[in-house]
Amino acid sequence: MSQTATRTETYSVADIETVMRRVKMDLMMIASSTGAVTEERAKDWAHDIELLAKGGYLKSVDVTILSNGQELKATRFTIDSESGSLSDERPGDSLWPRCPDGHLRIVLSYNSRYDAAAKQKLTPKFKREWSPSSADITHKSLASKPGREYSSNGYGVQRKDYGQ
Repeated sequence: MSQTATRTETYSVADIETVMRRVKMDLMMIASSTGAVTEERAKDWAHDIELLAKGGYLKSVDVTILSNGQELKATRFTIDSESGSLSDERPGDSLWPRCPDGHLRIVLSYNSRYDAAAKQKLTPKFKREWSPSSADITHKSLASKPGREYSSNGYGVQRKDYGQ
């Protein structure tokens, strides 16, 4: 006798929106605490990130504050749309240094589904212009720290923090 088991993850657009609201709050807190970008720009980033997430194209989002070319702090949000094993925590709890003369870099990583057709479809809907990046986002000069997890019905984001 043999048995077959199938596990399917079910989440809706509303679940993605719930998780992306938490990411948006983190981005706005980072913008506010560093002073390196406006909260309005952070909202624009969050809008574009949510569009990519809803399309199933987003792999990760990496945010770094740099001053004079040196990384001061970073956070990576990694999409988890398959395991459903993440907890659901509140945004925040991430103090970023005040650095109004610094530069806040954001790098989006896409999965293989984000092809030319998807890019052509989404680009007109973006609030910001995105360009290819060759930035090193390994954060070798920073120590990795546990972050937070945001999830809703099998869709989640794992946040990993990096600091000095």
